[in-house]
Amino acid sequence: MPRAADAGEARVRADKWLWAARFYKTRALAVQAIDAGQVRIDGDRVKPAHPMRIGERVSVRKSGIVVEADVIALSDRRGGAADAALLYTETPESAAAREQLIAQRRAEAQSSPRFAGRPTKRERRKLEDFLNEP
Repeated sequence: MPRAADAGEARVRADKWLWAARFYKTRALAVQAIDAGQVRIDGDRVKPAHPMRIGERVSVRKSGIVVEADVIALSDRRGGAADAALLYTETPESAAAREQLIAQRRAEAQSSPRFAGRPTKRERRKLEDFLNEP
């Protein structure tokens, strides 16, 4: 549930905000991502205690996907996904690039052969029978 930024609570720590906005499952993961440079605010690397402000642009890189979003509300409490979606708006360019990358990954996954691992004893015997046919 996002809270409007009053004069007294105009800032929230970056790691808390990322956790509340559901970019990361735990604050510890958010801190690790910030320290590793996976999160940038207005294009700059920051520390986990960086005070977030409304209007800042946050760039989060996870699994090769970059999400750029503008902060529109501050919250230090983690709520449901609907509440988290009210904390930011993803830029249209970021959403289009993310959808394109996901579609590309799906196409690559479908075209590549999938092996379940080692064949079972029955599958191995069928394969040997097939290969040993005259």
